[in-house]
Amino acid sequence: MPVIPHPPQPPAGHWPVVIIGGGACGLVAALAARDAGAEVLVIERDASPRGTTAMSTGLVPAAGTPDQAAAGIADNAEVLARDIIAKAKGGDAAVVAALAAASAETVLWLRERHGVPFTLVTGFTYAGHSVMRMMGTPNRTGSELMAALLAACAAAGVDLLCDATVSDLVADSDGRVTAVVATRPDGAAEVIGCDALILACSGFGGNGAMVAHFIPEIAGAVFHGHPGNKGDALAWGQALGAAVADMDAYQGHGGLAWGHGIPILWPLIMAGGFQVNRLGTRFSNEALGYSEQAAKIVAQPEAQAISIFDERLHRLMLDFDDYHDALRAGAIIEATDVAELAAKTGLPLDTLEATLADVAAMVAGTATCPFGRDFSGHPPLAPPYRAARVTGALFHTQGGLVVDADARVLRGDGTPLPNLFAGGGAARGVSGAGAAGYIAGNGLLTATGLGRLAGIAAAKGNAI
Repeated sequence: MPVIPHPPQPPAGHWPVVIIGGGACGLVAALAARDAGAEVLVIERDASPRGTTAMSTGLVPAAGTPDQAAAGIADNAEVLARDIIAKAKGGDAAVVAALAAASAETVLWLRERHGVPFTLVTGFTYAGHSVMRMMGTPNRTGSELMAALLAACAAAGVDLLCDATVSDLVADSDGRVTAVVATRPDGAAEVIGCDALILACSGFGGNGAMVAHFIPEIAGAVFHGHPGNKGDALAWGQALGAAVADMDAYQGHGGLAWGHGIPILWPLIMAGGFQVNRLGTRFSNEALGYSEQAAKIVAQPEAQAISIFDERLHRLMLDFDDYHDALRAGAIIEATDVAELAAKTGLPLDTLEATLADVAAMVAGTATCPFGRDFSGHPPLAPPYRAARVTGALFHTQGGLVVDADARVLRGDGTPLPNLFAGGGAARGVSGAGAAGYIAGNGLLTATGLGRLAGIAAAKGNAI
């Protein structure tokens, strides 16, 4: 994906703001730029915008919302920033602070001005978050979020060019991007001029060679993300002199239903469920987070784990569309007792009985988890039981182009490139290094937050 000094032909059109990528980051950036008065073109490689967002739960953390206040939850941007940094154990504190400060405003702006039906997710707290602050659409799906954002963009007059894959950027010697070259399905190239460019085309999870190089621990795992995540933004940015950071960071998931490709979401773990390997034994503290759990599962026999829960947790999970998908697909096992659970999962009965007894003792406080998990605060599991065979998966990468608090892409010396912005998976995330720093919503926090900041800055002509 080269950067070239001259376009192959004169531009077919010119937009003040051009955005590459039609996922949540690109669409939010487009709405922000339109609200600031700029004409915007979003270029999307697929026939219909979906991106990695459509494969997610669509949940966005927001601190200090009226929804939290109505539920009696005390929260603010400083607490959210502290939670993110504590889990990440690193990262850019200034960007984290800016995203945390803008989190509630961004969600409320999308809801009140653009009709995105966000509500507070209650009933449990995700690992790494000190309070309930996740906001989601009614069915808690990324496809529902994407549909709402697309409707908002149509109403706002955002121009959208689909079935167009950007192959080249045109830039001056100082790094100012003047145009992009988009290739259509018939091979025809179209040059599109711009005053500012926002890279919202995600990370490199779909590029096996890059994953193996930067994140070898998860290279053998299933990739459950958009196949177009090939690292294009990184290649363009580095060709222009941009810095990159945290290239080994990623969001994994320790609950992708084996053979079905459906996420079995983490509330069932956080509210008292647990995982065993094919031998019937626990192998980690599952409650540390679903991201770091992925590599731990990949290291188990057959790269599998079995999530074990019960009727109470089954009812909790019915709030999520993904869980209904798992039920329809036959990914959820039901058993009246431990013997049937062992038979249906293929686990050794004696070991499974011992593991269930051990967990019950930990819940009661008469035993200590060898992996450091605190099981208190939840009732013990009780029959009938539920289970799901899962594997560890790579959802999306978190390393990327270094940006500032206005989403401007920075060079290695810390100075911004003249008119280049990035957000979502194209930008360095807020999860620090590796997988352990990811907490729920970090991906969509940077997608919506940096997208909005980029759209505002690009529309203002915030260039140097």
